[in-house]
Amino acid sequence: MTRQKLDAQRMGQALALAESAIGATEPNPRVGCVIGSETGAIYGTGATQRAGGPHAEIVALRTAQAAGHDLRGATAWVTLEPCAHQGRTPPCTDALIAAGLGRVVVAIVDPFPQVAGQGIARLRAAGIAVDMAQSTAAQAAWELNIGFFSRVLGARPWVRVKVAASLDGRTGLDNGISQWITGETARVDGHRWRMRASAVLTGIGTVLADNPRLDVRLVPSAWQPLRVVVDSALRIPDTARLLPPPGQVLIATAAAHGPRAQALEALGTEVLTLAAPDGRVALPALLATLAHRGVNELHVEAGRELTTSLLRAGLADELLVYLAPRLLGGQRGMVDWPALQRLDESVDFRILEVNTLGEDLRLRLRPARSEGFGSPLFASGLFTAGGEQDSKSPPSH
Repeated sequence: MTRQKLDAQRMGQALALAESAIGATEPNPRVGCVIGSETGAIYGTGATQRAGGPHAEIVALRTAQAAGHDLRGATAWVTLEPCAHQGRTPPCTDALIAAGLGRVVVAIVDPFPQVAGQGIARLRAAGIAVDMAQSTAAQAAWELNIGFFSRVLGARPWVRVKVAASLDGRTGLDNGISQWITGETARVDGHRWRMRASAVLTGIGTVLADNPRLDVRLVPSAWQPLRVVVDSALRIPDTARLLPPPGQVLIATAAAHGPRAQALEALGTEVLTLAAPDGRVALPALLATLAHRGVNELHVEAGRELTTSLLRAGLADELLVYLAPRLLGGQRGMVDWPALQRLDESVDFRILEVNTLGEDLRLRLRPARSEGFGSPLFASGLFTAGGEQDSKSPPSH
């Protein structure tokens, strides 16, 4: 097997390990690592553990060393640049160097300011060859941690808006009935996307109309994302089903902190005032606050008012649309958008994928204006900054 094919195969395995860490690493990125030989043997594998626990490289090193492997001259394939700073855990670069590795293949550079190419530089300074993976692996690694990159480089979470609708774009009947438009398979899939997120966002209209729990129930999960409610006037009742555990709740409001806020806080809920000049919650400030708290991906399940507000403000990065093969009629559409006079005034999206879920379809879309993978915001320097193939790097052993 050629080195190129081996790198692609091992990086694919590392990416699968990273994907297995979804829901277990917040706010840290999901990372996978495979350690083995250039002849094809695998010595150890690992995925990043919970925050404060060992990173993927350390798990892989411990697995290999526990099996009695001599790692001098071995190769590590890792989906994100190894860290080079002391955080909750020691630098992974130091452990790789101490183990005597000869080569490290990296899918994508870590944009975190305390890393950002320094991990690669430290490895090379220690005489370890560092190569960047092929662009397909880099893209997969970027998508897997798109929220982490958004938070670090854009100072806000990646906002994914979920909508369940009929073929004619209706999200419910005119009398308010909306459960359930889609089938059970689609609902289970929706819980997988909840589990992937750091936080789930909804509006007070949805709370009052549907009284949802917004927790992860239909799929196995070791944790519960933060539940966030946009409630400008603090109308949420004490009996709302999302207020009790499991998980924490944050209510973003435009109302001044007073007796009602104190009553909610007595129930274990955090109340945060973020008022915009129009008397509503300042959504950009809310996203910035969530990012500061380590929220990577924000999963939105809300009514058309909040969905429309996010779209109009350019704050929706991705749409997750579940379409049921039925016609509902009426006026309750996905968004509250003004009638257009020309087709070129439309808000356009590009389809990333289409999946069949039982009788329903799931479409994943991003705004056509978004440059996506390779854009200056998310990709500048992530594949070559400090990590390009260097002919001066020592050969692997």
